[in-house]
Amino acid sequence: MQDPRIRTAIAAVLSLAAFLSLQGAAAVFLWWLVFTPAMQIAKRIRRVFSLILMIAFFSLVLEIYGGGGLSYFTRMTVIIMIGMWVYSEQKSGEFLGTGVWLLGNRTGFEIGMIAEMGMQSLSSVAADFERIQLAQKIKGMKWGVRSLIPAGLVLVHGALIRAEDTAELLAVRGYHSGGTMCPKFSTSPMDIIAGIIAITIFLVTLIPVSEFFILY
Repeated sequence: MQDPRIRTAIAAVLSLAAFLSLQGAAAVFLWWLVFTPAMQIAKRIRRVFSLILMIAFFSLVLEIYGGGGLSYFTRMTVIIMIGMWVYSEQKSGEFLGTGVWLLGNRTGFEIGMIAEMGMQSLSSVAADFERIQLAQKIKGMKWGVRSLIPAGLVLVHGALIRAEDTAELLAVRGYHSGGTMCPKFSTSPMDIIAGIIAITIFLVTLIPVSEFFILY
């Protein structure tokens, strides 16, 4: 998808539709299958497999003690898939351009810059996580639930250090607020089709199934 404005809007609309109902989550999952290249589906699922396992654990606890765990797992998994799609499609500078286009060179620039920094931090965390897994394999250690806590501490510590370094760099360069940018976007017909289908899914999700059949 070429246009980051449409991509961001689609992600927000589909995530909300998946969160509102199980039927919406099913429709969003079908959208994800259609507009995600087949060769990339398995690769993207492997990247978020650990996160899906964590969601599955909490869903099981919820199902045992209160019910609704299966619905929660389905909806959250679909939202994770949409987030992974946005992450994989995003290119450097797109959030900054979208923010400036939407809110101007002051507020939009700052929000876009924060989003860009967040994506860079997420990429760094993912790279650190892969290095931790590789280091454990070299040492002959098995990756399991017990490894998540120390790995998480290392990842959080590294993210905080990078955030502090970035803040110091911005201060040294004299950054206060806002900036100037002239974003340019390219929109393909497929972007428009995907956006229309996403909006349709969201609108249908807002109508309860029983009322839909009454209207029909």
